[in-house]
Amino acid sequence: MRKVILDLAVTLDGFIEGPNGEIDWCIMDTDIGAGEKNFLETFPEEIDTVFYGRKSYELYGNYQPEEESGFKDFYDKINRMKKYIFSSTLTNAGENTIIRDKIAEEVNQIKNQKGKDIWLFGGASLITAFINNNLIDEYRLAVHPVVLGGGKPLFQDIRQRLNLELIEVRSSKSGVTSLYYKPASVK
Repeated sequence: MRKVILDLAVTLDGFIEGPNGEIDWCIMDTDIGAGEKNFLETFPEEIDTVFYGRKSYELYGNYQPEEESGFKDFYDKINRMKKYIFSSTLTNAGENTIIRDKIAEEVNQIKNQKGKDIWLFGGASLITAFINNNLIDEYRLAVHPVVLGGGKPLFQDIRQRLNLELIEVRSSKSGVTSLYYKPASVK
């Protein structure tokens, strides 16, 4: 069965956006996960599908970074993947699939299809829905060395405790620490 992987940047104080939606705090550094397992090279090889909320899709669903950023090849690969947009208001997503309701049923059906793992890109409301429906198989949080003091929290409106088991830690020269977790087994 395919895994749903939540992989995103978060501040040290738990925010995924600043108070005005800004993400300028996010270190766009190609050394994140560097070494044997460079994120920019390995992550696109692990996945073939991306899940977006409507806002995230509109902002990043076809993102094209500058050539010199070091992220162009990464996003070129991501942009060619199968995309599902979870929205009750979006009317057209081109060749991509819009999921309007029955999130758990739809996601479990997709997870049971042949293919590589699935990236849960976000946003916050979609992440909350996935957590509350136990649909995330792995959490990869790139913790950035910045404290915003406010903004959009990663974890909000969670209905029940979520126990996680640490499976890996990766650090980078930039100060970003990537924490890899899986849901802990209930004992």
